[in-house]
Amino acid sequence: MNSFEKMKLCAGFAHEKKAQQLVVLDVKDQSAFTNYFIICSGSSTRQVQAVAENVELMMKNQGLRARGSEGMKNGRWVLLDYDDVIIHVFHEEDRAFYDLENLWQNCPRIVCEYADASDTTKQ
Repeated sequence: MNSFEKMKLCAGFAHEKKAQQLVVLDVKDQSAFTNYFIICSGSSTRQVQAVAENVELMMKNQGLRARGSEGMKNGRWVLLDYDDVIIHVFHEEDRAFYDLENLWQNCPRIVCEYADASDTTKQ
């Protein structure tokens, strides 16, 4: 499975649990450690955990295990590392505070069917 296909799967699995404001950044030209960031939010710690747990479970069902996982217990910012795809699931308050989209603003945004329609995308 290539990076793009993996990214689409992860975004879809996050969307299944109503991940909010889903954004996909193509960071491969700016990063030596991954190709895509998926950034999304939940309105509660439980929703953040549910989104991350669903991605982890469904990817495992595809035969893909995360290389690493951080933050599941607290449910404020969960990071799932699938090597060439990294998923950030934030509580909406923490997402605004860390503002990863602004830190990686020079990276193209990938338009996918799960991305927030109100987002102004660029390619």
